[in-house]
Amino acid sequence: MSIRTDAALPSVNMLYDVNRIREDFPILKQIVHGKPLVYLDNAATTQKPLQVLKELEKYYYTMNANIHRGVHALSQEATEAYESSRIKIKKFINALGKNEIIFTRGTTESINLVAQTYGRKNFNEGDEIIISHMEHHSNIVPWQMICEERKAKLRVIPIDEKGELVFEEFEKMLNEKTKFVSIVYASNSLGTVNPVKKIIDLAHSFNVPVLLDAAQAVNHLKIDVQKLDCDFLAFSGHKLYGPTGIGILYGKVNHLDSMPPYQGGGDMISKVTFEKTLYNELPYKFEAGTPNIAGAIGLGAAIDYAEKIGLEKIARHENELLKYATEKISELKGLRIIGTSKNKISVLSFVLENVHPHDVGTFLDFEGVAIRTGHHCTQPLMDRYGIPATSRASFGMYNTFDEVDVLVNGLKKILEVFG
Repeated sequence: MSIRTDAALPSVNMLYDVNRIREDFPILKQIVHGKPLVYLDNAATTQKPLQVLKELEKYYYTMNANIHRGVHALSQEATEAYESSRIKIKKFINALGKNEIIFTRGTTESINLVAQTYGRKNFNEGDEIIISHMEHHSNIVPWQMICEERKAKLRVIPIDEKGELVFEEFEKMLNEKTKFVSIVYASNSLGTVNPVKKIIDLAHSFNVPVLLDAAQAVNHLKIDVQKLDCDFLAFSGHKLYGPTGIGILYGKVNHLDSMPPYQGGGDMISKVTFEKTLYNELPYKFEAGTPNIAGAIGLGAAIDYAEKIGLEKIARHENELLKYATEKISELKGLRIIGTSKNKISVLSFVLENVHPHDVGTFLDFEGVAIRTGHHCTQPLMDRYGIPATSRASFGMYNTFDEVDVLVNGLKKILEVFG
């Protein structure tokens, strides 16, 4: 397998003080089952630095109030902090305006919002929506639901054994019936980074809009929605070292303007009578009710933190960890890596011969190593490989080469016990 490398770059160790970074994550100092915690489940959720935790604490200690409607000082301060985070996110993904940034509960809600508003308005009987075989359930089920309602058809781009899209099949699928493409930027189960710019350009040549599920990409890759020219993009705060329960939907203004509201309630209206309701302007039209104010502020702090370290430096470090871990576990007899794309984020899925992934996860837990086992909410992908589940180690900005060695030694013990 080929992993992304750049020999022209200086050694990552010269530029990246991982031990200093780890000081910002107190949870990593914990002892689990008598062993130092080795947290390798970052694709499920990342840990939160002190800088984020302090912002959450600051909100509840000093400015807890509802936003947008209060005239008192606390409400105005909370509103300013909430809207400042929206501007940070706009800059982070290089959106044109802050009205293109919708706060949601996470990637799942963002995709459902588009399916239930854009889809309900624009999909009709016989229309086709394209996804891929490596999608997470949250980028499958919402489209199945709207396809069933609108009598549209869901089409699936196949993948090859390495876990890469069969692009030629995607090209063949596009036709006058195609109304939408929703594709994962980076796979949570395989690590594959898809050629999303190429996909978007081709879809646009058929006048088909594209949504990117960037949940696994946002903390590994620099995202520029204007350069990508994607129509929609979704991600979750907790994958980016921010809080849970907060996420983002980016959408081009022309699409968002034309879409009906997703939910009704406070803040998404400009005037209500019993005869008729007039809706608020973007982005508030899609933010009914009291939002996760602390979560939004915490996400802004997480972006500040990641940008201060440098996304490129983080990506290089993670890529080196992936390369090292891949080489180490490839030496283990009876271990098969699932997902060997030439372009990957730091996700390493594997199966051990004659050992169920759940047993692998349980055994490693007693070594202090936290990995993910199961189908990773990608059951169709597991079916593609003829397996029920995998074990998955996923690396973040604070992981070390020593921790990779702990993982590998744990796997060796498993092979000794079960071999």
